[in-house]
This record gives sequence, structure tokens and C-alpha cells, in this order.
Amino acid sequence: QLTFVESGGGSVQAGGSLRLACTASSFVVDNYAIGWFRQAPGKQPEGVSCINARGEPSNTLGSVKGRFTISRDNAKSTVYLQMNSLKPEDTAKYYCARSTGGHDWCEIQRLGGFDSWGQGTQVTVSS
Repeated sequence: QLTFVESGGGSVQAGGSLRLACTASSFVVDNYAIGWFRQAPGKQPEGVSCINARGEPSNTLGSVKGRFTISRDNAKSTVYLQMNSLKPEDTAKYYCARSTGGHDWCEIQRLGGFDSWGQGTQVTVSS
């Protein structure tokens, strides 16, 4: 089964930082754009950021721009999400998924265009 394993979540106070990792369990990520997503309780899931196969960040959610940075290490089949200056509204379960649209397709608003979803990692930010 082709999925990701997300890790690095936890509980932090507002202003703190976390680095999430998304590791492919049974495939290499080199040729795929990879996205990070989140879902807060009672809310619809939303795309957070995406990185194309060349390692270029793309299509970051406005509310996290300047605070969150996506990166990838293909040798480790891992994509990271560095989250700084965390806010209580960032509290959610975070997921990563693989783009089905090719090397550069990063339309994170279209969740149906991503597959291989992992189980997610919980991020809780207290005020």
C-alpha cells in the first residue's frame, strides 16, 4: 500500500515551532509534487503548502506564508514542513499526500488531485 507516514506533531505554546516530516513508506517521491494539508475539528480540510519535484515551494496557504516552509529530501523520501510562530488557529491534524497531476501540479485547493494519504500528525497550539 502506497502511503506516507507523518511525524513531528505535538503540543506547543503560541509562538513556538515544530517541524513535521512526511516519509513515503513504499515508494520514492522524486518525481512527484507533494502537498501538506490540515483539518481542524469541525472544519473542512485545507491545503497548506506544496513542493514540486524540483524542490520549489508552490501554492502556500495565505495564512501561513512567512511562517511555514516546505522542503524535501529525496534521498530520504521525506518532505518537511517547518512551522514557526505557531498560532492557536494552526491547531489541526496535518497530512501529506502525493500529487496525481505530475511533477509540477500543486493545486492544493483540489484535494481530489492527491493520493497516498497518511494517517496524519496532530498539532495543538495553546494560547
